[in-house]
Amino acid sequence: MVCKAAMGIKAAAKLRCPPSVAAAARSRLTPWMLRATTTVLLWTCVVQLTAVGNTWGPRVLKGWPSCRTAREAAAAAAATTTRLAMPEPVVEKAALPPKRIYRNNGYLMVSCNGGLNQMRAAICDMVVIARYLNVTLIVPELDKTSFWNDPRDEVRILRELPPRIKRRVELGKFHTMPPISWSDISYYHKQILPLIQKYKVVHLNRTDARLANNGLHLEIQRLRCRVNYAALKFTPQIEELGKRVIRILRQNGPFLVLHLRYEMDMLAFSGCTQGCTPKEAEELTRMRYAYPWWKEKVINSFVKRKDGLCPLTPEEIALVLRALDIDQNMQIYIAAGEIYGGKRRMASLTSAYPNVVRKETLLEPSDLMFFQNHSSQMAALDYLVSLESDIFVPTYDGNMAKVVEGHRRYMGFKKTILLDRKLIVELVDQYTSGSLRWDEFSSLIKAVHANRMGSAATRTVIPDRPKEEDYFYANPQECLRDPNLLRTS
Repeated sequence: MVCKAAMGIKAAAKLRCPPSVAAAARSRLTPWMLRATTTVLLWTCVVQLTAVGNTWGPRVLKGWPSCRTAREAAAAAAATTTRLAMPEPVVEKAALPPKRIYRNNGYLMVSCNGGLNQMRAAICDMVVIARYLNVTLIVPELDKTSFWNDPRDEVRILRELPPRIKRRVELGKFHTMPPISWSDISYYHKQILPLIQKYKVVHLNRTDARLANNGLHLEIQRLRCRVNYAALKFTPQIEELGKRVIRILRQNGPFLVLHLRYEMDMLAFSGCTQGCTPKEAEELTRMRYAYPWWKEKVINSFVKRKDGLCPLTPEEIALVLRALDIDQNMQIYIAAGEIYGGKRRMASLTSAYPNVVRKETLLEPSDLMFFQNHSSQMAALDYLVSLESDIFVPTYDGNMAKVVEGHRRYMGFKKTILLDRKLIVELVDQYTSGSLRWDEFSSLIKAVHANRMGSAATRTVIPDRPKEEDYFYANPQECLRDPNLLRTS
């Protein structure tokens, strides 16, 4: 049995190793170990997940190379650390792939791009790919070019290949490429594996959405879940701070998490300027042109909003929550960065719901001292609070909204209100123009969302248009309790 650990943050795959093998592996790892940094945020899951049924044992991997034969241990890559905190899953135990004899086919290096949750999904997919290709996964390199990033010195990563292989990489004797998006596992067997066998090391320089949502073997889909919900963990500091925020909220009763995607970067990227002043709209446009990797530059905000492609504004979501009869005394936790327009734009929401809070208002400045200006770490806190909320309401279907939606389904179909933005803006415009009475507006909003509460549903499959179909991590139906109860949404 072999499970090659490739660590650089703290891997928490639950694996069991024979004592003699673990001891041998530890002795070889010592020269390469880096001290763990308390601010490490992003994670990596490790390696070759072979014979998963037996390797996911009761203890947590603490940074040691995972189970392997003595012969493989002698040639293994050193690996290291990740941590990312997930609650214990509450689903039925999944059927697992059979044991197999492990043969290392080479090494897979990956560079993760995007924000926290985009990288989260990517790491899950890369672990699955590495497991099914029988290759060793080297800790993912984290994205340092996107707008949503953390300084390099806040994420210390150890990546160690065996000396002979490391020399090949230093000499440039490896292959770099972006894998094709939304690919079936057969693509990796037929196209990527031969390259790994030829070059020994392949570097995948893009990892977002590189594995299909549908049409994959059941074991593959369930392994994605095991990595996402059982293996990935935040650092203890983030996890403990998240628990403290949740305790504070619980002391004051139920709470709703509003993932209010109305930050400056989101508005600039999407080109949505509803409710903004001309000066603000101009500022957002300048920002959009300043980032070359944001491809779409000329955007018609009016048309985009009418098509339901803009995040809802604070004013719009205040009307929606009232229409849904959300108790005005309910705590509303804002899971977001700084809201563009500040108090002026939040006035409608705070007027309707006076108990609007944020992590910054619940915690002392000293508690957040090491998290300030690190967007991914702040997003991690919001992620933990979102999972535990009584109600989760995303105002835009970005990566965090989707991944939290799926995680809450996995936790027992916790209430998640999935807003129909296209219909909402149409109704809001009718109401604000005076053509729709409040009782009519409220009734229609309730009717539209009666079956959009995060309950069991079957993922929508759109052949040849994977970007338009339901995202696997938003509804991992293969991993959920009582799959026979799934209905068509």
